[in-house]
Amino acid sequence: MKIKEIIQCLEEFAAPELQEDYDNSGMLTGNALWDCTGVLCTLDVTKEIIEEAIAKKCNLIVAHHPVIFKELKSLTGINDTEKILIQAIKSNMAIYAAHTNMDNVASGVNAKIAEKLGLRDLKILDPKPKLLRKLITFAPKNKADQVRKALFDAGAGHIGKYAECSFNSEGIGTFTAEAGADPYVGKVGKKHLEKEIKIEIVYPAYLERQIVKALVAHHPYEEVAYDLFTMNNIHFGIGAGIIGTLDPPLSEQALLHKLKTSFGTGVIKHSALSGDNIKKVALCGGSGSFLIDKAINAGADIFVTSEVKYHEFFMAQRKIVIADIGHYETEQYTAELFQDILLKKFPTFAVLKTEVNTNPIKYFT
Repeated sequence: MKIKEIIQCLEEFAAPELQEDYDNSGMLTGNALWDCTGVLCTLDVTKEIIEEAIAKKCNLIVAHHPVIFKELKSLTGINDTEKILIQAIKSNMAIYAAHTNMDNVASGVNAKIAEKLGLRDLKILDPKPKLLRKLITFAPKNKADQVRKALFDAGAGHIGKYAECSFNSEGIGTFTAEAGADPYVGKVGKKHLEKEIKIEIVYPAYLERQIVKALVAHHPYEEVAYDLFTMNNIHFGIGAGIIGTLDPPLSEQALLHKLKTSFGTGVIKHSALSGDNIKKVALCGGSGSFLIDKAINAGADIFVTSEVKYHEFFMAQRKIVIADIGHYETEQYTAELFQDILLKKFPTFAVLKTEVNTNPIKYFT
């Protein structure tokens, strides 16, 4: 097993192109061509995590938070980040991070939180626009199925819960093959008319390179004609936060108690309670206060997140309960998510979940 095979599995689940501009997901130390002796899944990378990986004979750490986040201008061990990196390099430890790309996929970090709360009917709270594109190409009638299948296999044609979506119309294509050409149909120097199928298909922008590559590889024409368009449609499978329903509903106090026990938080900061039952729950792992308005507009009864500032609690205005349960607490199950993804693909490989609690925040009770 090569490290690159582990990375490929993770990136098929959450493409690195889906990370935010400020992020630094991806390979941070090591070499993807190394043989992998084992994987340790974690939320953070600390000195203790590296020591645990070494003790468990794992040479790949898969983390949610990138240990290299801000620009590094030296590597002298002057701070904890540099010390961790030096320790990793000396130990031949590969570190891979999947951060906001894992946040932005519908089945990612927020879905794992929703699973722990028993939410149903999950939807992205703030889906992203302009992540969809459309490809239009033209294939001879007898090869249209072959071309469509290649595009579908490359990841095109998904709309919501539907796969292999395309629109097809029939027409006449014309061309004249010039000297040096090797036409699939027709003759050099003679104008040719061919009955063709116009194929229109949507795809996520980050898959464009592999989709075009598949088109060219499986299309019979020497020169493949195709058009690419950016769409303004919202991609409902990609974005920030999640909203779902509780069935049956819970009282506010019951849900707060469930949050405290399920996520092991030392304290929950929350806005004023209304006394109503909670049915619709919005949530965002990590720092999610930028989604408070989205949660209110979506009709959520409560918004669960972390790192909400004092004045942001005023945004509740008794329209919603805002519950801050802690950054580590919301994202702690990401290590379990990584393990789930990898064991599904590699059920007999050594994919371990850390036993170290990396939460830097302690609570005085």
